Amino acid sequence: MLGTFLNAFRIADLRKKIAFTAAMMAVYRFGAYIPAPGINLDAVKGIQSNFGGSNVLGFLNLFSGGSLSRFAIFALGIMPYITASIILQLLQVVVPSLEKLKNEGEVGQQKITQYTRYLTVGLAFAQSIGYVFLFRSFASSANTKIINNFNLGSVLLIVLTLTAGTVFVMWLGELITQRGIGNGISLMIFASIVARIPHGVNAWWNNPDQVFKVMMPLIALAVIAAIVYIQEGQRRIPVQYAKRVVGRRMAGGGSTYLPLRVNMAGVIPVIFAASLMAFPPTIGQLIQSKAARDFSVFFNPNGTAYIIGESVLIVLFTYFYTAVTFNPVEQADNLKKYGGFIPGVRPGRPTAEYLDRILARLTFPGALYLAAVAALPTILINQTSANFFFGGTSILIVVGVALDTMKQLEAQLMMRNYEGFLK
Repeated sequence: MLGTFLNAFRIADLRKKIAFTAAMMAVYRFGAYIPAPGINLDAVKGIQSNFGGSNVLGFLNLFSGGSLSRFAIFALGIMPYITASIILQLLQVVVPSLEKLKNEGEVGQQKITQYTRYLTVGLAFAQSIGYVFLFRSFASSANTKIINNFNLGSVLLIVLTLTAGTVFVMWLGELITQRGIGNGISLMIFASIVARIPHGVNAWWNNPDQVFKVMMPLIALAVIAAIVYIQEGQRRIPVQYAKRVVGRRMAGGGSTYLPLRVNMAGVIPVIFAASLMAFPPTIGQLIQSKAARDFSVFFNPNGTAYIIGESVLIVLFTYFYTAVTFNPVEQADNLKKYGGFIPGVRPGRPTAEYLDRILARLTFPGALYLAAVAALPTILINQTSANFFFGGTSILIVVGVALDTMKQLEAQLMMRNYEGFLK
């Protein structure tokens, strides 16, 4: 493993990509500590108790790397962009014009990406307004002022700053994807969760529940092992290519396989589900009424309703995202075009039906696995006196993003005739 890392740093191009990724992540973390203009820092420190891991604000604070509890310029993090991506992907199924753009290839995808950016700005603006008034209500309860001069100009300045921070984070993520290693948006969430690990470790070590102190590392190791095992699992469909005459030469022929992963959707369904499930309790806390507070408590991230809702959404999003990323009809047409066929299955429509049937059987256990990993550790933590939220969802995202990034780094090494991480 150490030799593999050294090989990665020996390649100038790869070294530049790793350094660029690290620099962008450092900028992202630096922005998490810069407070928004006009914010009373003493008042922010006084309402830290509202961001415990047992409520939705603590959960959102985890995904922002602690920026939300500090009311930093990156307080919203990358979540508005993820929410906008969810909305656009759902609309592609029901809006014919968006579906047509999706089928236009790279040009259509660029247009959809542009729409996603516009929607991100709108969501970030609305969410910033909500957080300003939410923090103001928290400060009022503590008999302090979150904004010394609460007027239209001050509120607009803070809202524009938080919105610009979200756009900047989105831009950093896209830069990492284009010029660095790994998926930039996923790495942003990865960095936010990893930044909170020291706080989680400290809370674990100081926890008075001795059973929790002993069992938590074992649960974490078991979940990580399960994630790695399932993430690397795949069904290999044998594919045979017929020989063809090209000019005066015989070309093609041979056999290979089509790998179908058990979890083809990766960590995207978990991120999608967490984003959507954060909406109801956030709205409940923004509206200061008894019914709204009860609604927020009902969808507590450690509560039964939240766990069931998140599990259902994870299963649905796994099927949805798998269908978006892998089209059996398109795969069957490509095999037929290049003279490939699955032994025992006729080319064309029968091949598409065969792949669709295999994919449905693989996706179901993959979806259950994602839901179980996200829910079971949280259920076990609820049986203890744990005072922080760092359950299966966080571990799943961290391990999944780490595996995907490692695979991209390995592909870069293999292209240059170096051994990769996975031998």
